[in-house]
Amino acid sequence: MTTSIATTASTVAGETLAGGAPAGNTAATPDGGAGLPPGASVRRPNRSLLHGLLTNKKAMTGAAILFVFIALALLAPVLYPDNPSKITGMASQEPDAEFWLGTTAKGQDVLALTIHGARSSLLVGLTVGFASTFIGILVGLASAYFGRVIDEALSLTTNVFLLLPGLPLLVILAAFLPPGLGTVILVLVVTGWAGSARVLRSQALSIRSKDFVAAAVVTGERPLRIMFREILPNMASIVMGTLLACIIYGIGAQAGLEFLGLGDVSTVSWGNNLYWAGNEGALLTGSWWVFVPSGLCIALVAFSLSLINYAVDEVTNPRLRKIRVRKIRKTKPAKTGKRASA
Repeated sequence: MTTSIATTASTVAGETLAGGAPAGNTAATPDGGAGLPPGASVRRPNRSLLHGLLTNKKAMTGAAILFVFIALALLAPVLYPDNPSKITGMASQEPDAEFWLGTTAKGQDVLALTIHGARSSLLVGLTVGFASTFIGILVGLASAYFGRVIDEALSLTTNVFLLLPGLPLLVILAAFLPPGLGTVILVLVVTGWAGSARVLRSQALSIRSKDFVAAAVVTGERPLRIMFREILPNMASIVMGTLLACIIYGIGAQAGLEFLGLGDVSTVSWGNNLYWAGNEGALLTGSWWVFVPSGLCIALVAFSLSLINYAVDEVTNPRLRKIRVRKIRKTKPAKTGKRASA
């Protein structure tokens, strides 16, 4: 009985936090549900996040771009089974029918380097994004739920990492640790979790004060169950937005570290492609086809994730949510008097 009461309260509060209203409540619409033309299609405020994203053009566009890059990364060994760093052509050869994106100053196929580079860059970005978000969830929920001493200690730790300059800390850690993808991931997670923890703590604090959480505490629910079954589901939108932002941070930060020569230069990634393009003088010689593909791929992946992030905010934020109504064209009689005089 007590479990059903807590679950019902959590469901109602979840709809309220999402800016929604119970199904069938037309008073939640701006016009109270009245005055809509026959056959009008209204976006229900209590629909699921997944359904909202599937019907959002920005989300679908971003997902399509991201899917293309993930598919290319997975099919890279099939498309180019040989070593992508292998010299296969003349040095600094312009794009042609044989080499669609030309060759580097060493004679390497730029298209093969770009496609294989997606594997490393996306792997680091996704790993850093999920790891940073997971740490942020743990710290944010524990800080908001327990409060007092635990909140002060976790907040102090978070503030210390936020106050530390990001780029110098990245450079120092990457310079003293052994090179490799594991080092890059560790450095980016250590320097990237604090921001997500601060955002998630703020959201968890607002949910912690809700009545359904207090009811769960009174009924004797365990703290972990309350945090992950009552509070966390009502933070789905902010968690997804934080995850996407952390993935963008991971891809961009890895490219920046490797461009500075602080990564493992023996691996093939978009950042290392830019690093070798700079070292080999691609900018000085005007070999744009060497550095443009990798830079464009980073920009497109970040653009696709930003589209999805904006779509999540558009679907879940009541201020950005728009009611879609199909406009019915009505023929109106022309005002012949004024038009004739004009």
